[in-house]
Amino acid sequence: MEISLQFCTHLIYGYAGINPDTYQVSSINPQRDVQRRHFATITALKEKFPNVKFLLSVGGDRDGEGADKYIQLLEAGRQKQSAFIESARDLLRSYNFDGLDLAFQLPRNKPRKVHSDIGMAWKSFKKLFTGDFIVDPNSDEHKEQFTDLVNDLKAVLRPHNLMLSLTVLPNVNSSWYFNAPAIINNLDFINLAAFDFTTPQRNPEEADYTAPLFSPVAEGNRLSHYNIDFQVDHWISQRIPHTKINVGVASYGRSWKMTKDSNANGFPIVTGTDGPGPAGPQTKIPGLLNWAEVCLKLPNPSNVDKSEELAPLRRVSDPTRKYGTYAYRAPNSEGEHGEWVSYEDPDTASTKATYAKNRGLGGIALFDLTLDDFHGQCTGDKFPMLRAIKYRLL
Repeated sequence: MEISLQFCTHLIYGYAGINPDTYQVSSINPQRDVQRRHFATITALKEKFPNVKFLLSVGGDRDGEGADKYIQLLEAGRQKQSAFIESARDLLRSYNFDGLDLAFQLPRNKPRKVHSDIGMAWKSFKKLFTGDFIVDPNSDEHKEQFTDLVNDLKAVLRPHNLMLSLTVLPNVNSSWYFNAPAIINNLDFINLAAFDFTTPQRNPEEADYTAPLFSPVAEGNRLSHYNIDFQVDHWISQRIPHTKINVGVASYGRSWKMTKDSNANGFPIVTGTDGPGPAGPQTKIPGLLNWAEVCLKLPNPSNVDKSEELAPLRRVSDPTRKYGTYAYRAPNSEGEHGEWVSYEDPDTASTKATYAKNRGLGGIALFDLTLDDFHGQCTGDKFPMLRAIKYRLL
Protein backbone atom coordinates (compact mmCIF):
# COMPACT_ATOMS: atom_id res chain seq x y z
CA MET A 1 0.00 0.00 0.00
CA GLU A 2 2.72 2.49 0.96
CA ILE A 3 4.46 2.03 -2.39
CA SER A 4 1.29 3.02 -4.21
CA LEU A 5 0.60 6.15 -2.18
CA GLN A 6 3.66 7.92 -3.52
CA PHE A 7 1.79 8.03 -6.84
CA CYS A 8 -1.55 9.24 -5.41
CA THR A 9 -3.14 12.55 -4.47
CA HIS A 10 -6.22 10.93 -2.92
CA LEU A 11 -7.04 7.50 -1.53
CA ILE A 12 -10.72 6.56 -1.35
CA TYR A 13 -11.38 3.63 0.99
CA GLY A 14 -14.40 1.61 -0.06
CA TYR A 15 -16.85 0.76 0.93
CA ALA A 16 -18.95 1.73 3.90
CA GLY A 17 -22.70 1.18 3.73
CA ILE A 18 -25.91 2.46 5.23
CA ASN A 19 -28.23 0.76 7.68
CA PRO A 20 -31.59 0.21 5.90
CA ASP A 21 -33.53 0.85 9.11
CA THR A 22 -31.72 3.84 10.61
CA TYR A 23 -29.95 5.19 7.47
CA GLN A 24 -26.78 5.61 9.51
CA VAL A 25 -23.42 5.18 7.80
CA SER A 26 -21.47 2.22 9.12
CA SER A 27 -18.84 -0.30 8.14
CA ILE A 28 -20.11 -3.24 6.09
CA ASN A 29 -17.35 -5.36 7.64
CA PRO A 30 -16.94 -4.24 11.28
CA GLN A 31 -14.58 -7.10 12.09
CA ARG A 32 -12.13 -5.89 9.45
CA ASP A 33 -12.62 -2.13 9.62
CA VAL A 34 -13.14 -1.66 13.36
CA GLN A 35 -11.92 -4.69 15.29
CA ARG A 36 -8.89 -5.26 13.06
CA ARG A 37 -8.50 -1.49 12.77
CA HIS A 38 -8.41 -1.11 8.99
CA PHE A 39 -10.02 2.33 9.21
CA ALA A 40 -7.40 3.51 11.70
CA THR A 41 -4.54 1.84 9.84
CA ILE A 42 -5.48 3.52 6.58
CA THR A 43 -5.73 7.03 7.98
CA ALA A 44 -2.56 6.53 10.04
CA LEU A 45 -0.73 6.66 6.70
CA LYS A 46 -1.43 10.40 6.69
CA GLU A 47 1.63 10.85 8.91
CA LYS A 48 3.89 9.42 6.23
CA PHE A 49 1.95 10.89 3.29
CA PRO A 50 0.71 14.28 4.52
CA ASN A 51 -0.16 15.48 1.01
CA VAL A 52 -2.55 12.58 0.31
CA LYS A 53 -6.22 13.03 1.17
CA PHE A 54 -8.02 9.98 2.61
CA LEU A 55 -11.75 9.70 1.92
CA LEU A 56 -14.33 7.10 2.91
CA SER A 57 -16.74 5.98 0.18
CA VAL A 58 -20.34 4.95 0.85
CA GLY A 59 -22.11 2.50 -1.45
CA GLY A 60 -20.19 1.07 -4.36
CA ASP A 61 -20.61 -2.57 -5.28
CA ARG A 62 -19.86 -4.00 -1.83
CA ASP A 63 -22.92 -2.89 0.12
CA GLY A 64 -25.04 -5.83 -0.96
CA GLU A 65 -27.80 -5.48 1.62
CA GLY A 66 -30.38 -4.22 -0.85
CA ALA A 67 -29.53 -1.38 -3.20
CA ASP A 68 -33.08 -0.02 -2.84
CA LYS A 69 -32.11 1.57 0.45
CA TYR A 70 -30.22 4.31 -1.39
CA ILE A 71 -33.38 5.39 -3.16
CA GLN A 72 -35.27 4.99 0.11
CA LEU A 73 -32.78 7.32 1.78
CA LEU A 74 -33.52 9.98 -0.85
CA GLU A 75 -37.25 9.54 -0.30
CA ALA A 76 -37.02 9.45 3.50
CA GLY A 77 -37.12 13.21 4.01
CA ARG A 78 -34.68 15.52 5.69
CA GLN A 79 -35.41 14.44 9.25
CA LYS A 80 -34.34 10.85 8.57
CA GLN A 81 -31.56 11.98 6.25
CA SER A 82 -30.06 13.84 9.20
CA ALA A 83 -29.17 10.43 10.70
CA PHE A 84 -27.18 9.65 7.55
CA ILE A 85 -25.49 13.05 7.54
CA GLU A 86 -24.60 13.17 11.22
CA SER A 87 -23.38 9.58 11.33
CA ALA A 88 -21.21 10.22 8.27
CA ARG A 89 -19.66 13.28 9.90
CA ASP A 90 -19.05 11.41 13.16
CA LEU A 91 -17.50 8.39 11.43
CA LEU A 92 -15.15 10.58 9.40
CA ARG A 93 -14.02 12.48 12.46
CA SER A 94 -13.66 9.38 14.63
CA TYR A 95 -11.20 7.79 12.22
CA ASN A 96 -9.57 10.96 10.91
CA PHE A 97 -10.76 10.69 7.30
CA ASP A 98 -10.50 13.83 5.17
CA GLY A 99 -13.90 13.49 3.56
CA LEU A 100 -16.77 11.42 2.21
CA ASP A 101 -17.33 9.99 -1.25
CA LEU A 102 -20.89 9.24 -2.40
CA ALA A 103 -20.99 6.13 -4.59
CA PHE A 104 -24.71 5.51 -4.28
CA GLN A 105 -26.21 2.38 -5.80
CA LEU A 106 -28.82 4.07 -7.94
CA PRO A 107 -30.89 2.20 -10.57
CA ARG A 108 -28.80 1.34 -13.59
CA ASN A 109 -29.56 1.27 -17.29
CA LYS A 110 -30.91 -2.05 -18.48
CA PRO A 111 -28.64 -3.84 -20.98
CA ARG A 112 -29.95 -4.38 -24.46
CA LYS A 113 -31.07 -7.90 -25.20
CA VAL A 114 -29.63 -9.82 -28.12
CA HIS A 115 -32.20 -10.08 -30.92
CA SER A 116 -32.34 -11.70 -34.32
CA ASP A 117 -32.67 -9.42 -37.35
CA ILE A 118 -36.46 -9.83 -37.18
CA GLY A 119 -36.37 -9.16 -33.47
CA MET A 120 -34.32 -6.00 -33.98
CA ALA A 121 -36.81 -4.75 -36.56
CA TRP A 122 -39.74 -5.40 -34.21
CA LYS A 123 -37.88 -3.74 -31.34
CA SER A 124 -37.29 -0.62 -33.45
CA PHE A 125 -40.94 -0.57 -34.53
CA LYS A 126 -42.15 -0.99 -30.94
CA LYS A 127 -39.81 1.74 -29.70
CA LEU A 128 -41.57 4.27 -31.94
CA PHE A 129 -44.65 3.85 -29.77
CA THR A 130 -43.33 2.94 -26.33
CA GLY A 131 -40.00 4.74 -26.07
CA ASP A 132 -37.02 3.51 -24.07
CA PHE A 133 -37.53 1.35 -21.02
CA ILE A 134 -37.94 3.55 -17.95
CA VAL A 135 -35.78 2.22 -15.11
CA ASP A 136 -36.96 4.80 -12.58
CA PRO A 137 -40.27 6.61 -13.24
CA ASN A 138 -39.55 8.94 -10.30
CA SER A 139 -36.07 9.97 -11.36
CA ASP A 140 -36.96 13.69 -11.50
CA GLU A 141 -38.00 13.60 -7.85
CA HIS A 142 -34.95 11.59 -6.91
CA LYS A 143 -32.72 14.11 -8.67
CA GLU A 144 -34.14 16.92 -6.54
CA GLN A 145 -33.82 14.81 -3.40
CA PHE A 146 -30.20 13.97 -4.18
CA THR A 147 -29.46 17.65 -4.72
CA ASP A 148 -30.93 18.52 -1.31
CA LEU A 149 -28.98 15.70 0.34
CA VAL A 150 -25.67 16.82 -1.15
CA ASN A 151 -26.23 20.43 -0.14
CA ASP A 152 -27.32 19.52 3.40
CA LEU A 153 -24.43 17.10 3.78
CA LYS A 154 -21.83 19.62 2.68
CA ALA A 155 -23.26 22.20 5.09
CA VAL A 156 -22.50 19.81 7.95
CA LEU A 157 -19.08 18.73 6.65
CA ARG A 158 -17.80 22.20 5.75
CA PRO A 159 -17.26 23.51 9.32
CA HIS A 160 -14.96 20.54 9.93
CA ASN A 161 -13.05 21.12 6.68
CA LEU A 162 -14.19 17.73 5.36
CA MET A 163 -14.30 17.04 1.63
CA LEU A 164 -17.25 15.69 -0.35
CA SER A 165 -16.97 13.88 -3.68
CA LEU A 166 -19.28 11.95 -6.01
CA THR A 167 -18.57 8.68 -7.77
CA VAL A 168 -20.90 7.87 -10.66
CA LEU A 169 -21.06 4.09 -10.80
CA PRO A 170 -21.09 2.23 -14.14
CA ASN A 171 -24.36 2.35 -16.09
CA VAL A 172 -26.01 4.90 -13.83
CA ASN A 173 -27.66 7.52 -16.05
CA SER A 174 -26.17 10.82 -14.88
CA SER A 175 -28.95 12.89 -16.42
CA TRP A 176 -31.56 11.08 -14.30
CA TYR A 177 -30.05 11.61 -10.87
CA PHE A 178 -27.56 14.46 -10.84
CA ASN A 179 -28.43 18.13 -11.25
CA ALA A 180 -24.83 18.98 -11.94
CA PRO A 181 -25.01 22.80 -11.81
CA ALA A 182 -26.93 22.63 -8.52
CA ILE A 183 -24.47 20.35 -6.70
CA ILE A 184 -21.06 21.08 -8.18
CA ASN A 185 -20.19 23.93 -5.81
CA ASN A 186 -20.60 21.50 -2.92
CA LEU A 187 -18.46 18.77 -4.49
CA ASP A 188 -14.68 18.75 -4.51
CA PHE A 189 -14.55 16.41 -7.51
CA ILE A 190 -16.48 13.78 -9.47
CA ASN A 191 -15.19 10.32 -10.36
CA LEU A 192 -16.75 8.90 -13.52
CA ALA A 193 -16.60 5.10 -13.38
CA ALA A 194 -16.54 5.02 -17.18
CA PHE A 195 -16.07 1.28 -17.61
CA ASP A 196 -18.10 -1.94 -17.45
CA PHE A 197 -20.38 -0.60 -20.16
CA THR A 198 -20.64 -4.25 -21.15
CA THR A 199 -19.99 -7.17 -18.82
CA PRO A 200 -20.58 -10.92 -19.03
CA GLN A 201 -23.26 -10.57 -16.37
CA ARG A 202 -25.14 -7.80 -18.17
CA ASN A 203 -24.42 -9.09 -21.68
CA PRO A 204 -23.88 -12.87 -21.42
CA GLU A 205 -24.56 -13.61 -25.10
CA GLU A 206 -22.11 -11.19 -26.67
CA ALA A 207 -18.74 -9.73 -25.72
CA ASP A 208 -17.49 -6.26 -26.56
CA TYR A 209 -15.07 -3.57 -25.43
CA THR A 210 -15.86 -2.81 -21.79
CA ALA A 211 -14.42 0.72 -21.61
CA PRO A 212 -13.70 2.31 -25.01
CA LEU A 213 -12.27 5.80 -25.03
CA PHE A 214 -14.39 6.72 -28.05
CA SER A 215 -17.44 5.09 -29.58
CA PRO A 216 -16.66 2.08 -31.79
CA VAL A 217 -18.42 1.64 -35.12
CA ALA A 218 -22.17 1.38 -34.54
CA GLU A 219 -23.37 -2.17 -34.95
CA GLY A 220 -25.45 -4.73 -33.11
CA ASN A 221 -26.36 -3.64 -29.59
CA ARG A 222 -23.71 -0.95 -29.27
CA LEU A 223 -24.90 2.35 -27.83
CA SER A 224 -23.28 5.66 -28.69
CA HIS A 225 -22.93 6.73 -25.05
CA TYR A 226 -21.01 3.63 -23.96
CA ASN A 227 -17.61 5.34 -24.04
CA ILE A 228 -15.50 7.67 -21.93
CA ASP A 229 -15.57 10.65 -24.26
CA PHE A 230 -19.37 10.79 -24.27
CA GLN A 231 -19.51 10.63 -20.48
CA VAL A 232 -16.96 13.41 -20.09
CA ASP A 233 -18.72 15.58 -22.67
CA HIS A 234 -22.00 15.17 -20.80
CA TRP A 235 -20.59 16.55 -17.57
CA ILE A 236 -18.73 19.36 -19.31
CA SER A 237 -21.96 20.32 -21.08
CA GLN A 238 -23.48 20.77 -17.61
CA ARG A 239 -20.97 23.57 -16.95
CA ILE A 240 -18.83 21.46 -14.64
CA PRO A 241 -15.23 22.71 -14.34
CA HIS A 242 -12.93 20.39 -16.24
CA THR A 243 -10.61 20.13 -13.25
CA LYS A 244 -13.35 18.61 -11.09
CA ILE A 245 -13.82 15.63 -13.43
CA ASN A 246 -11.76 12.47 -12.94
CA VAL A 247 -11.91 9.60 -15.43
CA GLY A 248 -12.27 6.21 -13.80
CA VAL A 249 -10.05 3.43 -15.14
CA ALA A 250 -10.52 -0.21 -14.15
CA SER A 251 -7.46 -2.22 -13.14
CA TYR A 252 -9.09 -5.44 -14.28
CA GLY A 253 -10.60 -7.18 -17.27
CA ARG A 254 -13.95 -8.80 -18.00
CA SER A 255 -13.96 -12.28 -19.52
CA TRP A 256 -16.58 -14.18 -21.50
CA LYS A 257 -16.78 -17.84 -22.37
CA MET A 258 -16.55 -18.34 -26.14
CA THR A 259 -18.48 -21.21 -27.72
CA LYS A 260 -18.54 -22.98 -31.07
CA ASP A 261 -21.09 -20.35 -32.15
CA SER A 262 -18.71 -17.45 -31.43
CA ASN A 263 -16.79 -15.77 -34.23
CA ALA A 264 -13.44 -17.56 -34.05
CA ASN A 265 -11.35 -14.53 -35.07
CA GLY A 266 -12.22 -12.84 -31.77
CA PHE A 267 -13.07 -9.51 -33.38
CA PRO A 268 -15.68 -7.66 -31.32
CA ILE A 269 -18.61 -7.77 -31.18
CA VAL A 270 -18.17 -11.48 -30.33
CA THR A 271 -21.53 -13.22 -30.54
CA GLY A 272 -22.57 -16.59 -29.23
CA THR A 273 -20.81 -16.22 -25.89
CA ASP A 274 -22.03 -18.07 -22.83
CA GLY A 275 -21.69 -15.73 -19.88
CA PRO A 276 -18.67 -15.20 -17.63
CA GLY A 277 -15.33 -16.83 -18.25
CA PRO A 278 -13.62 -18.93 -15.58
CA ALA A 279 -12.62 -17.29 -12.31
CA GLY A 280 -8.99 -16.37 -11.76
CA PRO A 281 -6.88 -17.91 -8.98
CA GLN A 282 -6.65 -14.61 -7.10
CA THR A 283 -9.96 -12.83 -7.66
CA LYS A 284 -12.01 -16.06 -7.64
CA ILE A 285 -14.89 -14.25 -9.39
CA PRO A 286 -16.17 -15.68 -12.71
CA GLY A 287 -15.85 -13.12 -15.48
CA LEU A 288 -13.42 -10.83 -13.61
CA LEU A 289 -9.62 -10.98 -13.85
CA ASN A 290 -7.21 -8.57 -12.21
CA TRP A 291 -4.34 -7.21 -14.28
CA ALA A 292 -1.86 -9.80 -12.98
CA GLU A 293 -4.25 -12.63 -13.87
CA VAL A 294 -4.75 -11.25 -17.37
CA CYS A 295 -1.02 -10.75 -17.86
CA LEU A 296 -0.22 -14.33 -16.89
CA LYS A 297 -2.73 -15.59 -19.47
CA LEU A 298 -0.89 -13.78 -22.27
CA PRO A 299 1.97 -15.56 -24.08
CA ASN A 300 4.95 -16.06 -21.78
CA PRO A 301 7.66 -18.73 -21.30
CA SER A 302 5.53 -20.64 -18.78
CA ASN A 303 2.53 -21.18 -21.06
CA VAL A 304 3.76 -21.27 -24.66
CA ASP A 305 3.64 -25.07 -24.71
CA LYS A 306 0.33 -25.37 -22.87
CA SER A 307 -2.92 -26.48 -24.50
CA GLU A 308 -6.66 -26.44 -23.91
CA GLU A 309 -7.69 -24.21 -20.96
CA LEU A 310 -4.02 -23.48 -20.11
CA ALA A 311 -3.08 -22.31 -23.60
CA PRO A 312 -2.17 -18.61 -23.80
CA LEU A 313 -4.62 -16.01 -25.02
CA ARG A 314 -3.82 -14.10 -28.18
CA ARG A 315 -3.41 -10.39 -27.43
CA VAL A 316 -4.90 -7.92 -29.92
CA SER A 317 -3.90 -4.31 -29.41
CA ASP A 318 -5.69 -1.28 -30.80
CA PRO A 319 -3.43 0.76 -33.09
CA THR A 320 -5.88 3.67 -32.99
CA ARG A 321 -5.83 3.77 -29.16
CA LYS A 322 -9.56 4.55 -29.26
CA TYR A 323 -11.30 1.38 -28.18
CA GLY A 324 -9.08 -0.84 -26.06
CA THR A 325 -7.14 -4.07 -25.98
CA TYR A 326 -8.54 -7.58 -25.89
CA ALA A 327 -7.22 -11.12 -25.82
CA TYR A 328 -8.87 -14.39 -26.73
CA ARG A 329 -8.53 -18.11 -27.17
CA ALA A 330 -10.85 -19.63 -29.75
CA PRO A 331 -12.67 -22.76 -28.56
CA ASN A 332 -11.41 -26.18 -29.62
CA SER A 333 -13.23 -28.49 -32.03
CA GLU A 334 -15.61 -29.52 -29.25
CA GLY A 335 -16.45 -25.88 -28.54
CA GLU A 336 -14.60 -25.89 -25.22
CA HIS A 337 -12.00 -23.69 -23.48
CA GLY A 338 -12.79 -20.58 -25.50
CA GLU A 339 -12.27 -17.29 -23.69
CA TRP A 340 -12.46 -13.60 -24.63
CA VAL A 341 -11.21 -10.80 -22.36
CA SER A 342 -11.54 -7.02 -22.65
CA TYR A 343 -9.07 -5.44 -20.28
CA GLU A 344 -6.95 -2.48 -19.29
CA ASP A 345 -3.17 -2.71 -19.15
CA PRO A 346 -0.50 -0.09 -18.40
CA ASP A 347 -0.51 1.05 -22.05
CA THR A 348 -4.26 1.64 -22.27
CA ALA A 349 -4.32 3.24 -18.82
CA SER A 350 -1.55 5.57 -19.97
CA THR A 351 -3.58 6.47 -23.07
CA LYS A 352 -6.56 7.41 -20.91
CA ALA A 353 -4.33 9.48 -18.65
CA THR A 354 -3.09 11.34 -21.74
CA TYR A 355 -6.70 11.95 -22.75
CA ALA A 356 -7.50 13.36 -19.31
CA LYS A 357 -4.44 15.59 -19.37
CA ASN A 358 -5.12 16.89 -22.89
CA ARG A 359 -8.70 17.78 -21.96
CA GLY A 360 -7.63 19.57 -18.82
CA LEU A 361 -9.45 17.17 -16.51
CA GLY A 362 -8.68 16.66 -12.84
CA GLY A 363 -7.02 13.31 -13.31
CA ILE A 364 -7.56 9.56 -13.25
CA ALA A 365 -9.31 7.47 -10.59
CA LEU A 366 -8.00 3.89 -10.60
CA PHE A 367 -10.59 1.26 -9.62
CA ASP A 368 -8.85 -0.12 -7.65
CA LEU A 369 -5.40 -0.55 -6.14
CA THR A 370 -6.07 -4.11 -4.98
CA LEU A 371 -6.60 -5.27 -8.57
CA ASP A 372 -3.42 -3.72 -9.94
CA ASP A 373 -0.35 -5.98 -9.96
CA PHE A 374 0.76 -5.01 -6.47
CA HIS A 375 3.17 -7.97 -6.19
CA GLY A 376 4.87 -7.26 -9.53
CA GLN A 377 4.03 -10.72 -10.90
CA CYS A 378 3.90 -9.62 -14.52
CA THR A 379 6.99 -7.49 -15.15
CA GLY A 380 8.51 -7.13 -11.70
CA ASP A 381 7.17 -3.60 -11.26
CA LYS A 382 4.65 -3.21 -8.44
CA PHE A 383 1.49 -1.25 -9.28
CA PRO A 384 2.39 -0.94 -13.00
CA MET A 385 -0.97 0.55 -14.01
CA LEU A 386 -0.82 3.20 -11.32
CA ARG A 387 2.76 4.03 -12.29
CA ALA A 388 1.83 4.35 -15.97
CA ILE A 389 -1.01 6.73 -15.12
CA LYS A 390 1.08 8.88 -12.82
CA TYR A 391 4.00 9.21 -15.23
CA ARG A 392 1.65 10.31 -18.01
CA LEU A 393 0.00 12.93 -15.81
CA LEU A 394 3.28 14.54 -14.74
